[in-house]
Amino acid sequence: MATLKVAELFAGVGGFRLGLERVPGRYEVVWSNQWEPARKKQDASDIYVARFGATGHNNQDIATVEVETIPDHDLLVGGFPCQDYSVARTLNRSDGLAGKKGVLWWQIHRILQEKKHKPGYLFLENVDRLLQSPAKQRGRDFAVMLASLADLGYAVEWRVINAADYGMPQRRRRIFFLGFHRSTPLGQALLAHKHPEEWILEDGIFAEAFPVTSALPLPHAFGIKGDLADITETFNAGATRGTSPFANAGLMADRQVHTLRVQPAYQGPRTMLGHILQPDGEVPAEYFVDAAQHARWAYLKGGKHETRTNKASGFTYHYSEGAMAFPDPLDKPARTIITAEGGPTPSRFKHVVRTADGRLRRLTPLELERLNMFPDDHTAGLSPARRAFLMGNALVTGIVERTGAVLARRVEAGR
Repeated sequence: MATLKVAELFAGVGGFRLGLERVPGRYEVVWSNQWEPARKKQDASDIYVARFGATGHNNQDIATVEVETIPDHDLLVGGFPCQDYSVARTLNRSDGLAGKKGVLWWQIHRILQEKKHKPGYLFLENVDRLLQSPAKQRGRDFAVMLASLADLGYAVEWRVINAADYGMPQRRRRIFFLGFHRSTPLGQALLAHKHPEEWILEDGIFAEAFPVTSALPLPHAFGIKGDLADITETFNAGATRGTSPFANAGLMADRQVHTLRVQPAYQGPRTMLGHILQPDGEVPAEYFVDAAQHARWAYLKGGKHETRTNKASGFTYHYSEGAMAFPDPLDKPARTIITAEGGPTPSRFKHVVRTADGRLRRLTPLELERLNMFPDDHTAGLSPARRAFLMGNALVTGIVERTGAVLARRVEAGR
């Protein structure tokens, strides 16, 4: 039983690592990188080292890391920030292309391009709006990424997964994609597959880990043509505003895309917000909402149809937004955690629950960790607000675990 060596980029506090290491004996993280720009104190990296040790961990700007210092690995993983992935032409580069400075996708690309022994597998995560960006060329950024991976020898399958659709405690929707190098059995299988819809619905890694049914009879198919600068300039440029050619599931092989809208097909157990809460007696007093603030919380979470005036310009406009559940229902999965979840200040987006004795309170850092399926007190040692921020940036580790279990089994089977 082979162990897959893993390099973890943009590691945060180790969500990918936690998920993969829950697959017994199949993954070994040999190198990791976490760097928070513009922050003197590297909180996430410090937590990572405290939980997993310093061996193989790197805490520097990934753009300054020499690729030859990264150990060879079988699987490259990471949840990279969502930015602009376009490229611009230059006259001083032999390939005629250069990614915009500071865009972290191009650091992944640099590592893959420069690695003599490329990893056979990729497992990456991003926000689902990646499929829709930018607004004037819907889907362009994802097309650039897929084409760049194809040019590096990878076939790709992707899926937008809402963790709560598969029994997990948070309604967190993210795009996950797996890359298989053409030198691997999985890469060869995807490149040779004659029925793309069957891979998406039945034969792929995501299809096995997260079963679905089709919402459309056949996948939409198209090719991604031109060099990366051509794609930046022309992809979907003439389409109707607001439409992307990419659905919530699909695959790409040799720059040919097949994409299909799918629906979750899950009948297993489900974890609700109420299941992860600490007993009220364990919750510090600071998390309970002062009665004097109830009205402010209720206003922020309520529906609004009102006239507002911009203080700087004096411009008057009509503002409208719908109501949110207040307090948050305990018999449903939680809403998505955001980075501003911490702190006592009333907010529209922070979670508030009602206790058994009728009081209102915010969620504790430990409960936020549970919503991402982290171990209790994984981020202990930091301020509550900082712990909440890190969970707002994290992923639901159960998705990584389920995908990792299927991937390891398929790699072992050679298919």
